Amino acid sequence: MMGPMGMRPGIILLREGTDTSQGKAQLISNINACQAVADAVRTTLGPRGMDKLVANGRGVTISNDGATIMKLLEVEHPAAKTLVDISMSQDAEVGDGTTSVVLLAVEILKQMKPFVEEGVHPQIIIRNIRSAATIAVKKVRDLAVFFDISTPEGEDMLLKTASTALNSKLIASHQDLFAPMIVDAVKSLSADVDGLDDLRGMIGIKKIPGGDVRQSFLVKGVAFKKTFSYAGFEQMTKQFADPKILLLNVELELKNEKENAEVRIEDPSQYQSIVDAEWQVIYDKLDSCVDCGANIVLSKLPIGDLATQYFADRGLFCAGRVEDGDLKRVAKATGATIQTSTNGIFEGVLGTCVKFEEKQVGDERFNLFTGCPNDLTSTMVLRGGSEQFIAESERSIHDALMVVKRSLKSRSVVAGGGAVELEVAKHLREHALSIDGKGQLIVNAFAKALEIVPRQLCDNAGFDPNDILSALRRKHTQDADGKWFGVDIENGDIMDTFEKGIWEPSDNKSNSLSSAAEAAGVILSIDETVINPRSQDPGAANGMMGGGGPKPMGNMMGGAMDMVNAQKGGSRSGNLGQGVSYMKGRGGG
Repeated sequence: MMGPMGMRPGIILLREGTDTSQGKAQLISNINACQAVADAVRTTLGPRGMDKLVANGRGVTISNDGATIMKLLEVEHPAAKTLVDISMSQDAEVGDGTTSVVLLAVEILKQMKPFVEEGVHPQIIIRNIRSAATIAVKKVRDLAVFFDISTPEGEDMLLKTASTALNSKLIASHQDLFAPMIVDAVKSLSADVDGLDDLRGMIGIKKIPGGDVRQSFLVKGVAFKKTFSYAGFEQMTKQFADPKILLLNVELELKNEKENAEVRIEDPSQYQSIVDAEWQVIYDKLDSCVDCGANIVLSKLPIGDLATQYFADRGLFCAGRVEDGDLKRVAKATGATIQTSTNGIFEGVLGTCVKFEEKQVGDERFNLFTGCPNDLTSTMVLRGGSEQFIAESERSIHDALMVVKRSLKSRSVVAGGGAVELEVAKHLREHALSIDGKGQLIVNAFAKALEIVPRQLCDNAGFDPNDILSALRRKHTQDADGKWFGVDIENGDIMDTFEKGIWEPSDNKSNSLSSAAEAAGVILSIDETVINPRSQDPGAANGMMGGGGPKPMGNMMGGAMDMVNAQKGGSRSGNLGQGVSYMKGRGGG
């Protein structure tokens, strides 16, 4: 309804203090925020990348892994959080390229920024970005070199991809030790159809501070740290050949009745029979474990001092409080089935292996199961001088494991060192000539954005990127054999990176390009941001609803009676506001 002056009344939709920004300024602001986030990880790219030290309340982390740094930064800007998401997605899907995908996404946004400022509609930009990304991914697949892992050349290909993944890591100088270990561990999984999908569950990584990094080793089987033990543990047999292994999810401890349990007896002498019954329960459990023929008993739940001594006296080995992941790995490796009860245990649920032993590694003791019938599982034991070094080594090993897994799945590789990005950029520039209108400029800008990878590799190695990129563009454009030329970070020149063995899974590049383009499209599609203010006063919400704190019981009752009277058509008895003598209409009397 129109007001007396012919004006519509103002409608307030948002809370007071809500921050809203929209239009071109909002787009530019989001792009700038993303650039600031990318600057935090820019210098970590490549073999000459620097490390970042991130300190928070939980401790200190030293890393050059893009996903780890992005996660620890705790980015608050709502649009820039998209970069964290694509970095984590790349880490989960491929393992490597977490820094590259962030740099690519931000460089695409940076190249599109002038179009936004000049008033080109964001939907036109997004449509052409998606089109360019589809062409780029198809070109990567066309460039990919396929291989057969059953041949020596295929084995060499896997070693090269593992070495390339470790090149930019803290343990790059030890890749001759770790690359074969990683390939062995992942290749053992490829024997099973679903083995590669459960890589984290099948390959354990254990960290032992102290010693030299070259003392790290691979166990073809399962290894886990000695668990908490009771008296009698040292009397147990610590080595078996062809043992029978029983896995339990049962607590083997003497359990007393709960405090609120009530037992009525007629004679005090009957109390002893109740105590004996409690002991008989635990002894029945232990007897069934021994009678089934097991030599080794492992449980996820505690195994108490009574059970430890009982098993030691009968020549068995036991361990309680075994971690869930370790117990599942033992089950998969030995063929045992985890039991939730000690009743009805038969030989079919027991596992076996060729050898079991307890071995001293540094300051820790490890239980090793080797020669398992199902050789899918393996465990990598990492050594190092400090906690931070070992933690970074573990992240590096994880990335390399994921890269080799992805190589085994796709069975195709492309050259690294910025070679594939420049070849795709050349292809996009040629394709752009066939496009009319603004799309030609946008695809050209997308092609230029891909050059951020070789450019940043040069920057991080301390070389002039302009000279090297000019030489690379000429090589890729004019020479028929120039498609695999990339940055030579050793000599500050260009080289055939494929011939030098710098190989990456083709899925790595495809995923990076599609994820970066998708993230850029999401950020460019945001034309308004609404941020609700956080309440500074814990009772503010109550205050808005009619009262900021607790009220006396009398007032509450009076208010309730007022409401009842009002509903019945009567008058309110409560106090009205100052200057108000009568209220009529909604809520009135």
